Amino acid sequence: MIVCWWSGGITSAVACKQAIDLYDARPVYIETGSHHPDTLRFKADCERWYGKQIETIQTANYSDHFDVVAKDRYINGPAGARCTMVLKRWVRERWERSQSISGYVWGFESGKREEGRAERIQLSQPKYKHHFPLIDAGLTKPDCIEIVRKAGIEIPTMYKLGFNNNNCIGCVKGGMAYWNMIRVHFPESFDKMAKLERELGRSCLKSVFLDELSPTAGRGQAPLVQECGATGEGCESERSRAFYGRE
Repeated sequence: MIVCWWSGGITSAVACKQAIDLYDARPVYIETGSHHPDTLRFKADCERWYGKQIETIQTANYSDHFDVVAKDRYINGPAGARCTMVLKRWVRERWERSQSISGYVWGFESGKREEGRAERIQLSQPKYKHHFPLIDAGLTKPDCIEIVRKAGIEIPTMYKLGFNNNNCIGCVKGGMAYWNMIRVHFPESFDKMAKLERELGRSCLKSVFLDELSPTAGRGQAPLVQECGATGEGCESERSRAFYGRE
């Protein structure tokens, strides 16, 4: 069986479509409980496009990434974000043990950075055959957006709001510009994380607590947040660099 990881993002959606057409691959989604509600609409649209359902797997131990922070008393650090490990990586590994898998399909787009991620995936999981249809076809994220639109599917709301991916709302790996956009569009999520920071005495950001963050901080910068990936592979592969380089 070949599995294609569907993350809720544009590139994974197109990669899954290609994998289903080429290999009759099985699309799988790891639910974190922290997605934008429109992600489920996008998922249903993709299922109609694919002609098959996207299997959903999820931990029973946490409701979302806020729950992870509250229960485990940990936000982020050199070892990465704990929510990535318990909501995605452990869920994937447990599920893998009950399956007969020959290979995986990943939605990494064409480009130096994503090609580097593809190389690390192959080195870290050598027991599986890995497929990267977007890299093979030279497709970028803008190309994938056009493909999805031509299929008659609206892109996820998070992209329309100006975010560069469809991560959890209030990702602990985001910088100042990102969190100020969260404050504007999702004030309840901003306030919830700000309160958790004070309870733990630690911040998502390196230099300031969220409740002290100036509304103008990061102005003019893109609201970047590290790509978590369908299974957490994006965070884990560069976790230390992301932590020490954060704002």
